[in-house]
Amino acid sequence: MTAATEPVATPDAGRRIRWADLAPFIALGVIVFLGILINSNFASSANIINVITRSAFIAIIAVGATFVIASGGLDLSVGSMMAFVTGLMIMTMNGLAPTYGNWAIVMGAGVALVVGGLCGLFNGLIITLGRIEPFIVTLGTMGIFRAFITFMADGGSLPIDRSLREAYRPLYFGNFMGIPYPVLITLGVVLLGAFLLYRTKYGRHLTSLGSNAEVARFSGVNVSRVRTLAYVIQGLCVAVAAICYVPRLGAATPTTGQLWELQVITAVVIGGTLLRGGRGRIWGSVAGALILEVIANVMVLSDMVSEYLVAAVQGAIIIIAMLAHRFTSSR
Repeated sequence: MTAATEPVATPDAGRRIRWADLAPFIALGVIVFLGILINSNFASSANIINVITRSAFIAIIAVGATFVIASGGLDLSVGSMMAFVTGLMIMTMNGLAPTYGNWAIVMGAGVALVVGGLCGLFNGLIITLGRIEPFIVTLGTMGIFRAFITFMADGGSLPIDRSLREAYRPLYFGNFMGIPYPVLITLGVVLLGAFLLYRTKYGRHLTSLGSNAEVARFSGVNVSRVRTLAYVIQGLCVAVAAICYVPRLGAATPTTGQLWELQVITAVVIGGTLLRGGRGRIWGSVAGALILEVIANVMVLSDMVSEYLVAAVQGAIIIIAMLAHRFTSSR
């Protein structure tokens, strides 16, 4: 009786899973190949490094979003949170610079991590304790964080103190053995995220929660704790991205991180993470971030569409990705 009820894994099913995992990377390879055919300047080493470095911010935040979405949640506040964390970080560094010099950068980074974690905790607690849909909560905090940075900057910008710029610039523009520092930081975040999601009990509980919250609860999983921690991880990833972002432009404005939530969710979805939860693909999310940046870069280099329409293309991509998910899951 037991043998008759056990599911049998067929070779075809295994192949389907492997091909699904590889799909984002195959798509990335095809898009890169097409980019080279469309414009030879795309393949220059300077442009390739620029594309990879620029994609680091979305890739880092997408790692955190993979945890949130795999748990069955959603975070629409990441772009506004990015702006808010960046603004507080710059204000902290500017205030401490006269006393502590370049050490103010380290202290500002520490403040960014604390604030990012607290913002994620705030989202998570409202969702779990208040039993409110993540879409509604993070839509609200998106407005709150954006209003805070607008108030802090008085509608203008918050520039970093001039005395700190030269010391901070190498974090974005520097490299180690030819590899830009943002890429190395992204790799570290990805490896840590992959270990946490795939190799720990927490990761198993997270995907179990995303698959079926009631079953996970009856299995002894602390649903509230697991879900809240996913949002804390998201907040910490936003903070890391903010730390890498500040030396690039040297200021925070009310438009910092605008529409980044669209890019992050698109990267995660085309990377293979199920939007309904239950499956997360860390490396796929990174591939998704690269796909978005490559497409934007090719379009701008080739004058295919106006740079102001890049967000429209990204919106179309997430719709197409969702249709593809629906089609493949129904087969």
